[in-house]
Amino acid sequence: MVALDEVFREEWGRVLATLIGVLGDFDLAEDAAQEAFAIAADRWPRDGVPDNPRAWLMRTARNRATDRIRRDRALAPKLALLAAADRVEVPMDATAFPDERLELIFTCCHPALAIEAQVALTLRTVGGLSTDEIARAFLVPERTMAQRLVRAKRKIKAAGIPFRVPPAHLLRERIDAVLAVVYLIFNEGYGGRDDLAAEAIWLGGALAELLGDDPEVRGLLAMMLLHDSRRETRFDGGELVLLADQDPARWDAAQIGRGRSQLDRAIALGGRGPYVLQAAIASLHAQAPCDWAQLAALYGELGRRTASPVVELNRAIAVAETEGPAAGLRIVDGLGLDDFRYLHSTRAELLRRLGRLDEARDAYRRARELTADGAERRFLERRLTELNG
Repeated sequence: MVALDEVFREEWGRVLATLIGVLGDFDLAEDAAQEAFAIAADRWPRDGVPDNPRAWLMRTARNRATDRIRRDRALAPKLALLAAADRVEVPMDATAFPDERLELIFTCCHPALAIEAQVALTLRTVGGLSTDEIARAFLVPERTMAQRLVRAKRKIKAAGIPFRVPPAHLLRERIDAVLAVVYLIFNEGYGGRDDLAAEAIWLGGALAELLGDDPEVRGLLAMMLLHDSRRETRFDGGELVLLADQDPARWDAAQIGRGRSQLDRAIALGGRGPYVLQAAIASLHAQAPCDWAQLAALYGELGRRTASPVVELNRAIAVAETEGPAAGLRIVDGLGLDDFRYLHSTRAELLRRLGRLDEARDAYRRARELTADGAERRFLERRLTELNG
């Protein structure tokens, strides 16, 4: 089953995007893709993984879609489309640009949809995230997210939203939502799903090729490359390693160079927006020793532009490094993020450094309550054990 999981992560977005492009129907395409992967889960452990998994999945998904369409004569035009597409060789070059995933992401990010729906639907279709994963990314109940996804797909169908990259004069109104989508996919991948981080970087590169003169596109790509350059050092045996404990010699120097090159290009284009600022912050994180004073200043500027309490939380961490934990704690205690696990883990660390151990334990426990099983939860449990020892 490990092989199937790997294929799902690599191929879900491509298979689904191709089916949607042919059928013009999100629900039918997703059902067919899910059935194909379910059949693979049953057959591959017994028969072995085929030489070309994507072609096998596409062929099986088309067969499933054909069976569904034949049961409903009203969908006869779709059957004709599917039959025509079946006579055309499906491109298997994952590096081809543009491919159906880029068309899919712009379809999902149509301005007729609410911004939350645009992001959620693209995470589901292009990124392959489950409804539960998307709900956690948005900090909403799973049922709420499921309803949001259903409404978004119905809206696309009812409005006849085209499956294509929009013409140049319409790109600007779509790009902000597209960047938000890519950013959230990368954030989900940064927690340990390397496949999603790689998908987001691919999408960022594709957007940079399509919209190379947009500094925010370059900034987002730079930020992702710079953060991802430390991927190999963020975990050790599956356990989380903090930035201060990482070995800079193991960071990917070539990727850092590519990220800084993209950042330089963004700045040369006059960029000073949120993604460019975050890329500059990521560039500082990718050097040792870290310039915490400059980081605090950049977070301050980013906070003024975004009014985000999460950005202010990050500024508090930088301030704690330059002015001491008490200064950082004053900022943290003024933020209204009681359901945000990183506020409590940050607060716990600052309290620990101040010697206020009982309060630190309470804060670590609260952070643990808000954290799902995995490396982050195990890290919090280790911290609690150290305080109790």
